[in-house]
Amino acid sequence: MALYHQTGNQNKILFVNGFSPAQRAAVDKYSALVPDKLSPIVLYDHKKEIPSWVKEDKDVTILTADFTDIDDLQNVMKPHVEDILTATFLGEYNAPNFRKIIPLIPNCVLPTETSLKWTTEKIKMRGLLRNYDKTIAPNFAVASDATPETIERLEKKIGYPLVVKPSGLAASLLVSICYHREELEQVLKQTIKKMNQIYKLKKGRGEPAILVEEFMEGDMYSIDAYVNARGVIYFAPLVYVKTGREIGFDDFFGYMRMTPTQLNAPHTEEAQEAATKGIKALGMRSTTCHIELMRTEKGWKVIELGPRIGGNRHDMYELSFGIDHTLNDLLIRNSRKPILPKKVKGYTAVMEFYAKEEGKLQKIQGLFKIEVLSSIQRIKVLKEPGDKCTFAKSGGDPVLRIVLFDPIRSNLLADIRRVEQYLKIIVV
Repeated sequence: MALYHQTGNQNKILFVNGFSPAQRAAVDKYSALVPDKLSPIVLYDHKKEIPSWVKEDKDVTILTADFTDIDDLQNVMKPHVEDILTATFLGEYNAPNFRKIIPLIPNCVLPTETSLKWTTEKIKMRGLLRNYDKTIAPNFAVASDATPETIERLEKKIGYPLVVKPSGLAASLLVSICYHREELEQVLKQTIKKMNQIYKLKKGRGEPAILVEEFMEGDMYSIDAYVNARGVIYFAPLVYVKTGREIGFDDFFGYMRMTPTQLNAPHTEEAQEAATKGIKALGMRSTTCHIELMRTEKGWKVIELGPRIGGNRHDMYELSFGIDHTLNDLLIRNSRKPILPKKVKGYTAVMEFYAKEEGKLQKIQGLFKIEVLSSIQRIKVLKEPGDKCTFAKSGGDPVLRIVLFDPIRSNLLADIRRVEQYLKIIVV
């Protein structure tokens, strides 16, 4: 007697509320590894604008549904459920949407709904990390107001300096550091005032809440990891992160990310050990994880852990190592071993620029000088003249993003210096 009866073709890969050219290419590469041709299904929120290139691809099945209505989601998904091999998503803001899809595709081995919830709410994440191993996460507390009693409680439990951040926002939004009582009171009041608005605009995860934690001195890194259904972990290379604070901003946005790093093998292994503890603490399985780390005098600390590909990591890993990060994200969800070439092809940096003061963008100077630099791979201008420029701690986005690559590290560093010298963002 048969113990299992498979229905459907299982030749579709589901992408939730987003689809990139890299994912489109990954589907074709995955098809070359299996007997049957695979094709993508993209499920968009009914209010989201669908890119024209996706509409023009005849091999893509496009679905739309209201993610707030489980009945609508089920009805839209029902005809395709048996054909779906696996599913994925991009961006931390889409994790709640992906979580709603998991019960509707029971044939797929995916991360649990609970683990996705844990990883997208910073307060719950911090508690679980410290329960698992207090040495890998900073001390923290929760605040809901700026009363003298709350401030006194935070001072006793955390002490100065401390960091204030909303629990369900990414990309350093509304993150501030405080060195004394007056600053803490002001930051708490500003965060409470802005938080609900930014949550709605940036699709925050969970209920708005304020996380207050000890400030960690050290160097910031990040790493992506592939975790199969049995919890086996494969690490992609580490990435060094320079924050806006290191170049003179009172802000924690990721100013520059670079790979490969200059860390030696023992330090890399220590970083991977801390990341492994974070993955186990949050019960991650059948997914790619993005882990942000701080290397301090007391060891490696986990800052954040997300159930997704890290931002810009596909380009960085492809340029520096020939790793198809997007393809590996699909492979690991079926417990197939990721493809990880070891040879270093060169050095990659991704830089994000904010205006030095808030205001309306007037112009960006130096773009023509930057475009001719040999290491420049891509320049993406994200704001137009007249757009509002605000810092990340105020809920703002970068003005432009630049991707650079060179086989020789010194050449890349020289071009980074030229970019910093040539580029000027003028606001009024």
